[in-house]
Amino acid sequence: MVTEMKVGWIETIKHATGGRAYDSNVQRVIAKKHDLEIFNVGFDKSTPFKYPILLYKIARLSGKKDVWVKRYDSIIMLPFERTVGKNIAIIYHIDITTAPYQERIPLFLLEKIFYRNLWKVDAIVTICKFYYNRFVRIGYPNVKLIYPAYNVNDFKFTEKEIEDFKKRYGIDKKPIIYIGNCQRIKGVVESYKALKDMNVHLITSGRKTVDIPAINLNLPYRDYLRLLKASSVVVTMSKFIEGWLLTAHEAMLCKTPVVGSQGLYEILQDGDQIICEDFNNIRSDVEYAMDHPELGERGYNYAKQFTIERFENEWIKFMKEFE
Repeated sequence: MVTEMKVGWIETIKHATGGRAYDSNVQRVIAKKHDLEIFNVGFDKSTPFKYPILLYKIARLSGKKDVWVKRYDSIIMLPFERTVGKNIAIIYHIDITTAPYQERIPLFLLEKIFYRNLWKVDAIVTICKFYYNRFVRIGYPNVKLIYPAYNVNDFKFTEKEIEDFKKRYGIDKKPIIYIGNCQRIKGVVESYKALKDMNVHLITSGRKTVDIPAINLNLPYRDYLRLLKASSVVVTMSKFIEGWLLTAHEAMLCKTPVVGSQGLYEILQDGDQIICEDFNNIRSDVEYAMDHPELGERGYNYAKQFTIERFENEWIKFMKEFE
């Protein structure tokens, strides 16, 4: 029996994010078995009026596929799309509480539209228990939980490799505390203020969208992993409910202790890391983690179970529902 399906994927984000990393893994799995076509309608972050234009571009999409894979923005525009086929929604997180006040009313209305349109999709995929439980509690049918995954071998480094990395970036004189992607919503401002008097290198990564005196390194992915491995502690104090943060997952695979916010409750609790309930407690939590490097080993033993093989098997099994 021929099982190959025609699958359309509406990609609405161009810049690198954890969601894009997950998307890439799913796309690779789907492409092994099916005819996958990706429709990229996303913009660079600097594009003016990008969101209304993005919604317009989504509405203009048309075509017939057996299955369409869609994200939050595509679900909002579901009644206006001209695509034909079954729909899978992949949802990573939904939280508008950190948006600027002037944006919250339109975002609130869009969120209402999203939840209403979500009843029209054929399946919902989440990557953590928090959002899985939310959708099940609301009553949506066919909700799936498929965790992110990594190749554990990608997180093996030699001591010389890490020492060379630190010297190359001039961060070899003091312990390193990584405080996250340099975005306000990631809590880096508050984390920096709480930790600035420690005798350590405070480091952020990615495109700098908020101005703090921490060292910011915009790194290729392999060097980013080396940074996590070189760090004594990774701080992930997101100010919204992410549910599952790939940075925390990656740090644990590097055997680096993690101090994170309650919005990452599942991975931190199950991985035996430190949940920080208040920015005022970050320093004491970080100092504790520095004194207890065995937290890194415990985190690794948890994180290593999320293998690429497990991920592929779960997605292959899930996609069979649509054959």
